[in-house]
Amino acid sequence: MMKVKDWMIQEVITIKPHQSVEEALQLMKVHSIRHLPVVEEGKLVGLVTESSLRPYLSTDRQILPIREVMIINPIVVDPETSIDEAARLIYKYKIGGLPVVTQGKLVGIITVTDILESFIELMGILKASSRIDVIPAGDKLEEIIEEIKRRGGKIISIGMDVSLQGEKVYFIRLEKMPLEGLASSLENKGHKVVAFIE
Repeated sequence: MMKVKDWMIQEVITIKPHQSVEEALQLMKVHSIRHLPVVEEGKLVGLVTESSLRPYLSTDRQILPIREVMIINPIVVDPETSIDEAARLIYKYKIGGLPVVTQGKLVGIITVTDILESFIELMGILKASSRIDVIPAGDKLEEIIEEIKRRGGKIISIGMDVSLQGEKVYFIRLEKMPLEGLASSLENKGHKVVAFIE
C-alpha cells in the first residue's frame, strides 16, 4: 500500500505566526507554492494558502500577522496514512494539500500534485505500455488474466467501468507487448475485446 510518507515533500517551506501576510505572499511567490504551514517551535499551529490570503491582498491588510489570518486546526495526515485516504480527504474538503504531522510536529506536506504523481506511477500511465479493453464472458476476469500471463504479459493495472448496456468493461494496462494474438485468443474463448492499443 502506498503511504503518504513515500510521496510527501519533506523540505517544507514554513512561516511563523508573528510574520506578516506580506512575508507569506513573498515566500509563496519565491518558492512557487500555494500552501504555507504555520510553525512555532517545530509544532504546526496553522496553515495559510494562496486562496485564504486573497482577502488580504490590499496593501493596508498585508501588515497583519499570520496568526490573525491563518487557518486554525487545518486537516492533517500522519506519514503512515494511505495515499487513497489522503486523496479522499483532499477531495472531500476541496483542498489542495495536507500538512503531514507526527505528534503535532510538522514532518512534510502532500499536495494534489504529489497524489496525482503517485496515481500515475501506480497506473503506469507514463510507462511505455499496451492496453486491452475487454468484456469478459460470464464475468470471468480470471480467465483473461490467465491468458495474458500464458502469453508472457505483465499487468500494470486494471480499471473497470460499466457500459451503457450494463456490462463490466475491464481496462487492462500491460507492459508493452503485441496484442493482436491475445485479442484473437480472447475472442475465441467468448470474451468481447472492445479495443486494444499496442
